[in-house]
Amino acid sequence: MRIVLLGPPGAGKGTQAANIIETYKVPHISTGDIFRKNLKDGTPLGKKAKEYMDQGLLVPDELVVDLVKDRLTKDDCKSGFMLDGFPRTVFQAEALEVELSKMDMKLSVVVNIEVKADLLLKRLTGRRICKSCGATYHVYFNPSKVDKVCDLCGGELYQRDDDKEETVKKRLEVYEEQTQPLIDYYKEKNLLVNIDGEGEIDKVSNDIIESLKERK
Repeated sequence: MRIVLLGPPGAGKGTQAANIIETYKVPHISTGDIFRKNLKDGTPLGKKAKEYMDQGLLVPDELVVDLVKDRLTKDDCKSGFMLDGFPRTVFQAEALEVELSKMDMKLSVVVNIEVKADLLLKRLTGRRICKSCGATYHVYFNPSKVDKVCDLCGGELYQRDDDKEETVKKRLEVYEEQTQPLIDYYKEKNLLVNIDGEGEIDKVSNDIIESLKERK
């Protein structure tokens, strides 16, 4: 099973990714992990990426594709994989298709977890963190017993800057702009499966697994 997992911030992608790799026993491949490993190991690709990052520049698509391609050649990917965070653009999707073809592979399915913007906003802006002990709460889904006070140590709860509404809205807008063309691309390829991500976690997990059964 060769899977691409898509979903906006707040869609519960991390939880569902863990369930997919546990079910299918395939490696979870994220661009973040690939970057960190190549940087840590000082590989030629990692050094190239570092040159851009040190200048505060985005790593070019071509180099990102090379990093992912290198990861997909590893032995643990022979029986399948799940890509998370890649591709992000149609260019990357096209390049991935070319590289997989060279390895005599093709994608099985692209899972797109859908959640309405207002619920994403609610999920992402509700997080609160204790200044003293770092405990995490959510004003809607896991509130503290006393408003703005940590249950564990009595410390003050605060909202991180990147959880504030203006920042979250921008993140969601950027995701939408980047990803919609990609969703359209995979829809045309008949690879896209849309999953309602607004229900209970177990329900979403079951829906994903059922959709994957049909793509084996």
